[in-house]
Amino acid sequence: MIISETKVRVRYGETDQMGYAYYGVYAQYYEIGRVETLRKIGFSYKEMEERGILLPVNHYEINFLKPAFYDDEIKIVTTVHNLPDVRFFFSYECFNIQNELINSGKVTLVFVNKVKNKPCRAPNWFLDKLNPYFTK
Repeated sequence: MIISETKVRVRYGETDQMGYAYYGVYAQYYEIGRVETLRKIGFSYKEMEERGILLPVNHYEINFLKPAFYDDEIKIVTTVHNLPDVRFFFSYECFNIQNELINSGKVTLVFVNKVKNKPCRAPNWFLDKLNPYFTK
């Protein structure tokens, strides 16, 4: 299993008229968590694309429990529970500064061959880097 923490601060332009972090911005927060998780294990989206692999979002879900407000620091905990195959599953939990869970969600990405523009299995060079996190 891979677990990674990333922090973001709610910017003024990310809030709605009620002063809450706008619900749509959490897709960006999840992406920040996902990109930083991949970076921590030795990958970047840029490198993956250069190697012919795209990772578009296939599914996105979110559950809101409490609002975040302007200038709040949010801790994004990103978890990968299983090695990917064609799909790559990420789970997220966002916590406020009091360490209260404010929302949770899931995102599914699909490995796509850039040249063929078709889904494909996760490449071996990618799985080789992930394997140590899933073997006992």
